[in-house]
Amino acid sequence: MTQSVVVQVGQCGNQVGCRFWDLALREHANVNKKGIYDEALSSFFRNVDTRSGGDGPDIYKGKICSLKARALLIDMEEGVVNEILQGPLRDVFDSTQLITDVSGSGNNWAVGHKLYGSQYQENIVEKLRKAAEHCDCLQCFFIIHSMGGGTGSGLGTFVLKLLEDEFPEVYRFVTSVYPSGEDDVITSPYNSVLAMKELNEHADCVLPIENESLFDIVNKIHQMANSGKLGSTVKQNSLVTSSAGSAKTVQEKPFDAMNNILANLLLNLTSSARFEGSLNMDLNEISMNLVPFPRLHYLVSSLTPLYTLADVNVPSRRLDQMFSDAFSRDHQLIQADPKHSLYLACALLVRGNVQVSDLRRNIERLKPSLHFVSWNQEGWKTGLCSVPPVGHSHSLLALANNTCVKPTFIELKDRFMKLYKKKAHLHHYLHVDGMEQSCFSEAISSLSDLIEEYNELDATKGGPRTDPPRLKIAV
Repeated sequence: MTQSVVVQVGQCGNQVGCRFWDLALREHANVNKKGIYDEALSSFFRNVDTRSGGDGPDIYKGKICSLKARALLIDMEEGVVNEILQGPLRDVFDSTQLITDVSGSGNNWAVGHKLYGSQYQENIVEKLRKAAEHCDCLQCFFIIHSMGGGTGSGLGTFVLKLLEDEFPEVYRFVTSVYPSGEDDVITSPYNSVLAMKELNEHADCVLPIENESLFDIVNKIHQMANSGKLGSTVKQNSLVTSSAGSAKTVQEKPFDAMNNILANLLLNLTSSARFEGSLNMDLNEISMNLVPFPRLHYLVSSLTPLYTLADVNVPSRRLDQMFSDAFSRDHQLIQADPKHSLYLACALLVRGNVQVSDLRRNIERLKPSLHFVSWNQEGWKTGLCSVPPVGHSHSLLALANNTCVKPTFIELKDRFMKLYKKKAHLHHYLHVDGMEQSCFSEAISSLSDLIEEYNELDATKGGPRTDPPRLKIAV
């Protein structure tokens, strides 16, 4: 069994990470009734002997003693991390996994990347190495961060580069939360474009998530719950809308429901690494099969059901309907339209009692409505994990490498140029040591090149689509 380490950076990264660890523990508790430390748990948790106090030796077999998340928590403000350490998850982390400061990055990519990056580099590398040493077979680093602020975008992408330098063979999977157009951080277009250059160069796969899409999804679920369409009203303390139901009740925060959706995305993404299945998909297979060109590694994710792990009496979606949902805009975590754009490849990660024949039938049913590049008409990768999410019979995560991400990048470029043409707020960045104006011109050039690569692919769309003849096999 392989192991993965989660690196959560900045306020958003740590809040999403916190929800992921909480829900992952619930999922394992639902399956692992005897409290035995097994391979499924070892993929994301260590079992530590804390009887002698402190960070004791790892216990590889037998009863669970003390579970510690394979994680590194980084934030240049203490608030969110302190909250985690005082909450129900406090025993899952210890001081060797934390890196915090008090002053924050002030919504400035340069402060996070250049200033705090150089200041904390040795400390970060040392803690990453320690996390790696506790793994028998380290396969993947998951980075969770946001693009609009200073720490998540700046220090988050600095850590990404460090990971490439220190662990070049270990797969780097980044979940990036993109700001909406109405973001309250005026400099977020600068931060996002500067971070994009680093993602282009150093990530193996990026899941871009838009705040706006998450907000719309949460609103729809609330409306459905209030109108009774979910089969019954949402119970109080429902996990779809709050972090309640933990060891102690906490006041719901505005982003809790949105963070839950992201945490569920990560639960489904990692399910094959954590549980058995008839067609398990390794995390490195996602990159191998879905990323035909190194820079075009941005995957559009859609999730069904969206209210996984909610304490909601939801009538189960029929299996075939679930596949249709995964290709509808309502279930996507980015505002885009893949059906009218070009697919380079698509992965379907299914959980629950689903057969390979169900997968094949639905792929054949959906294929005529989807445009794939001419040289990869059969570009489907599938994974089956036998353990469904808590409270559901099955679920589906679709990951599409599709040119529909292009409008998001174009809009980001336009917002960047509005500020950059006026040189607005540039002085805040340029007074940071190591930050030159060339960093801005290189970043916008990198984004423009990426958009152009998508344009070239889009130009090939619309040619005649002919299915190649297949070899007929008598059964």
